[in-house]
Amino acid sequence: MLVIEQLHKSYSTPQGLLPVLQGVDLRLARGSSLALMGESGSGKSTLLHLLAGLDRADSGRILIDGAPLDGRSEAALARWRRQAVGLVFQQYNLISSLDVAANLAFQARLAARHDPQWVAYLVQRLGLASLLERYPEQLSGGQQQRVAIGRALAGRPAWLLADEPTGSLDEASSDEVLSLLLQLVAEAGSGVLMVTHSPRLAARLQQRCYLQAGRVRAEQGG
Repeated sequence: MLVIEQLHKSYSTPQGLLPVLQGVDLRLARGSSLALMGESGSGKSTLLHLLAGLDRADSGRILIDGAPLDGRSEAALARWRRQAVGLVFQQYNLISSLDVAANLAFQARLAARHDPQWVAYLVQRLGLASLLERYPEQLSGGQQQRVAIGRALAGRPAWLLADEPTGSLDEASSDEVLSLLLQLVAEAGSGVLMVTHSPRLAARLQQRCYLQAGRVRAEQGG
């Protein structure tokens, strides 16, 4: 279970402190899916960064199976990212010097959980078999996003955090990529929190939440 309690985060600007999150509360069971929506600048990406341990909250708590995430050392947060979190970003963030096969295996090897059979299955499901020796610059945007999804799931993370994972794709490609992502997440047994601006895509997840004025307003999913 992932639990967020009264999470606050502000950033310093030349005009003073800019509050972004102002008491966010959220609960998500492992294996379930949640779409996080809200206007640009509402703090959606900030919340994902806090959950991934890429930034620290000003106050409040993030609990993972009852254990606090905040207060951990940088080394402990790095282990959390390696072993329990899969990250998928709109910009893909593939390693340009590695071919597709090496990109897919990268995080799972860091976590010491590389499973060749599972990776081979991901390659087949994601349609990457003919691309394994190519480099990111030789791939289309949709192909790069499939590699990013495979890399994030290769280590069977407890949590997949996806920031606009289909935002740069056309509607048909977005639907196809999201369908694959949700199927593979379910098979990996992961919980997923996905930032999206699209109500159509958000409706595909079990729950929806809206960030508004620094707080979460929850709605039932499908």
